[in-house]
Amino acid sequence: MTRQTQTKTQAQAQAQDQSRALNRSVTAVARAIGDLRRGAPVVLRAAQSAIIVAAAENGPGALTAVTDHDAACVITAPRAQALGLDQGDATAIVIESPDPLSVLDIETIIGDAAAQNPTLLGSTLSGSTANPLQMAAVELVKLARLLPAALVSDCPPATNATPEVTPEAYAAQENLLIVDADDIVRYRAASEELLDAVVEVDVPLAGAENTRMVAFRPADGGKTHLAIIVGAPDPAEPVLTRLHSECFTGDLLGSLRCDCGDQLRGAIDAIAAAGGGILLYLAQEGRGIGLVNKLRAYQLQDAGFDTIDANERLGFDADERVYTPAANMLKQLGYRSVRLMTNNPVKVAALSAHGVMVSDRVPHAFPANGHNEHYLQTKAARGGHIL
Repeated sequence: MTRQTQTKTQAQAQAQDQSRALNRSVTAVARAIGDLRRGAPVVLRAAQSAIIVAAAENGPGALTAVTDHDAACVITAPRAQALGLDQGDATAIVIESPDPLSVLDIETIIGDAAAQNPTLLGSTLSGSTANPLQMAAVELVKLARLLPAALVSDCPPATNATPEVTPEAYAAQENLLIVDADDIVRYRAASEELLDAVVEVDVPLAGAENTRMVAFRPADGGKTHLAIIVGAPDPAEPVLTRLHSECFTGDLLGSLRCDCGDQLRGAIDAIAAAGGGILLYLAQEGRGIGLVNKLRAYQLQDAGFDTIDANERLGFDADERVYTPAANMLKQLGYRSVRLMTNNPVKVAALSAHGVMVSDRVPHAFPANGHNEHYLQTKAARGGHIL
């Protein structure tokens, strides 16, 4: 075997090992997400430690089923600030109690911030900065599209801890899935960066009959992103493009709380009138927090908070969307330069950062309808949208 052949063989073996490791990570996190969503706990481990994790919104029962040890509740910094617990630049906060956290405690910590008085936490609950493993627990719960708050306890529980009981043995004993913190990082990257085009088909649309759709499935098996291609845009020229995050209430039901439905239908009309282009329909409901959490944010908006404050009081960032999938979809379709229909400078910067040149920003705004004035004002004043 020549040195060149040997090097090639080693590279192939290394690539196969990396692929298997990625598949293991994606599988482990996907299964953990399923367990958390149905109310079961999982074990999360790092090099020298492990914790039992349950979604806080499912209550303490998920943890008490496997341990009597006191649990702590880990929340994000925005949620802690909403409760009046200022922890500076901390990413996540651990709420602890001298007694086992009760259902009332947890409802206070993660419940409707608009109706809460931070003094309800009183002197019995206090916050401290979370460690990296606890932060990973919150990220895992967030990936499950649940409120970003995790109940955590030692693994194995202090009441059962003996030299013979390892986290792996405890997980097997209690029939719990076990996930490495590094798996979460790899899972996040795979869901955003690895997409396969699985089907392409003609779908004539009203006002844009010469249209085809390409469905892209992410490596985590999550929700499908769609490329809606009107006409036959030339890859050699900047293509008129719209990045549109799904909005069940606005796109399908015609909700007047936002301008999403207007933007979707207006983009297709404008692309058709221009002779062709692409609309990427991205599976990022509610600015990336999911439909149920978006409806929770609506409750807070009804209580007087704006769009950004509502998301943050739930514990999310103001905008959780990512645009890596959009850039990868465009590249797979053969387009590396776009005329981007948007009022959001973040989208321009995101595509540019991922290797898609934005040759021009095309304004894409619609009049208020009597119900969404405050929503549009918040976009402009706090979100930086150019309206």
